[in-house]
Amino acid sequence: MRSISRLARRAAALGALALSAAFAPALASEEAVVIPPPAVDAKPADGTQTAVFAGGCFWGVQGVFQHTAGVVNAVSGYSGGSKATANYMTISTGVTGHAEAVEIKYNPKQISYGKLLQIFFSVAHDPTQLNRQGPDSGTQYRSAIFTLNDEQKKVADAYIAQLDAARVYKKPIVTKVGALEGFYAAEAYHQDYLTLHPTQPYIVYNDLPKIDNLKKLFPKDYLEKPTLVSSARVTN
Repeated sequence: MRSISRLARRAAALGALALSAAFAPALASEEAVVIPPPAVDAKPADGTQTAVFAGGCFWGVQGVFQHTAGVVNAVSGYSGGSKATANYMTISTGVTGHAEAVEIKYNPKQISYGKLLQIFFSVAHDPTQLNRQGPDSGTQYRSAIFTLNDEQKKVADAYIAQLDAARVYKKPIVTKVGALEGFYAAEAYHQDYLTLHPTQPYIVYNDLPKIDNLKKLFPKDYLEKPTLVSSARVTN
């Protein structure tokens, strides 16, 4: 129940701002950045593939990828720490090593790993914020890419270098790239949160603008109806 209460506090803290956003939609917490696609991408593969990204509160990141074509499931969870501390109340202390992350299962014949990275860096979060994202601060809100193999690490490292060289952001990218040691799904009440709570102040102000930006900047990759955890069917 303490973790549920923390959800309420997070929402209440932005209540006034969300009200303003309802009357002035341009005042989004984060602005999308138009960026070039990666010059280096993963090779075509068969079967369902997996990517794991962390970019602040997982509600919005999950929501973005649930609205992305080619994604067959996107699950909110925790990566970077041990299984014993993979729960919301404990990781909220900021000392577990965990980041709020999203595990993305996708069809590489429909969308590439590089395209997922482009969406991640462009609309899902701000990769120049160190150990924070919007109103949330702490190492659990850090920007990170957890790679499953050498190819993913190569693509991610090359893309970060490409974007920094192109100076598409006002500040350097702080996203950390490292091997995935484990992903632990978050509690059930966190799953599909954006879709289930579209009028919650935190969602209205911080996350719905991300969905709008995805639709505007990546119209060919946008799904109007999200692919929810509650209805996803993943075979591998």
